Amino acid sequence: MSEEYRPDLYSLTDEDGKEQMFELLDSMEYEGETYYALTPYYEDGQEQLEDSGAVIILKSEYTDDEEIMVTIDDDEEYDRVGAVFMKKLEEMFDYDEEDEQD
Repeated sequence: MSEEYRPDLYSLTDEDGKEQMFELLDSMEYEGETYYALTPYYEDGQEQLEDSGAVIILKSEYTDDEEIMVTIDDDEEYDRVGAVFMKKLEEMFDYDEEDEQD
């Protein structure tokens, strides 16, 4: 029984109106807010390999009963949330290098 992996993809529009696809890496509740860690997504595997691997962190806000993801304007908040996410992501994707050498 094989299930194909399908990433959670989001099309986000930046301040200049440019759309880009992002893959959700993780989400979390922190200090009463919901945050999302995303990375750029590319259909072409070569583009994915050439990407810097940047992780962006967005915050959930509600407008007219609709959830939207917004940038975090407060540098201290961004740094706190970013540190928590990076620790979580390192733990999620951490592997034992000895296993790889076997």
